[in-house]
Amino acid sequence: MSLRRVSILFAFSTFALFAVLVLSLFYFYRGGLFMETLLAERTLFSIRLSVFSATVAALLATALAVPSAYALSRCDFPGKDAIDTILELPLIVSPAALGAMLLIFFSNPLGNWIQTRGMQFVFDSNGIILAQFVTTLGVATRLTKAAMDEIPRRYEDVARTLGASPAAAFFNVTLPLCKRGLIAAFILSWAKALGEFGATITLAGTMAMKTETLPVAIFMKLSTADIDGTVVLILIMTAIGVGTLYAVRLIGRKGMHA
Repeated sequence: MSLRRVSILFAFSTFALFAVLVLSLFYFYRGGLFMETLLAERTLFSIRLSVFSATVAALLATALAVPSAYALSRCDFPGKDAIDTILELPLIVSPAALGAMLLIFFSNPLGNWIQTRGMQFVFDSNGIILAQFVTTLGVATRLTKAAMDEIPRRYEDVARTLGASPAAAFFNVTLPLCKRGLIAAFILSWAKALGEFGATITLAGTMAMKTETLPVAIFMKLSTADIDGTVVLILIMTAIGVGTLYAVRLIGRKGMHA
């Protein structure tokens, strides 16, 4: 068997693994329950909260990732390797541990001062955005840095020889050239934030109609042994996540061929 056929076989095997998991949900699917669950006030609240918090967290992570990725990609400075390594923290430490770290931080004097004088995060909807932001920042920075690494430095050098300042070369040359990488970083950060559970439940808790994102709603349904309702929520979340990613991919392709 040729390498091409083997690689395609592995690709379809990967697809089949996830397809079997999704299709197995339909064993407990009850058609009449789907619309009832979808239109329920708690479900609509969970959808709105999940989409809103994931969008805000992904925007904040991408905005902070751009200057950080530029520094890591273009500059040499003390501590660069340490910063580059710490980006993997959300991959090394479990989301629940990250949530516990945030909870412990807000239990110390500085965290208490932020909560009393600034903004409430513990057991509050703001904690959802913070938990999602922390778990996606490393991914956004890593993807943005990879996009900037692909752009030869000589483009910026040419711009500077023509009189452009370093900032002008960045905004007029580097940033437009890595636009597609930035979009990919935002989309993947959004998708990761949408499905975030461990850090969210540790910091923000499981309060119905307050901190109940879709993953938390799935957990709450499952904890009451409501398998049929759990299946419906999983299908809704999968449809939102996969549908959005697929639509963005189609729009991106049309943009390329426009």
